[in-house]
Amino acid sequence: MSSCKLDHPFEDVENKLGSQKEYLPKDVYSQCTRFLQSKPSQLELNELFHLLKKYDLASEEEKKRGMSN
Repeated sequence: MSSCKLDHPFEDVENKLGSQKEYLPKDVYSQCTRFLQSKPSQLELNELFHLLKKYDLASEEEKKRGMSN
């Protein structure tokens, strides 16, 4: 993953997930929501934030291809 030096607070990750809700497949959104309820570590929060950001920036073709794997 990226080498971002910034720690993303729980609230930022939750907000990023919320902003992607309408674009994410329902099962992915549900899994992410459950994951956040498990009290993830700071490293896990950072990873999820960057994955959501990466998904946000992906093209439609990349999103379709990624979800079929």
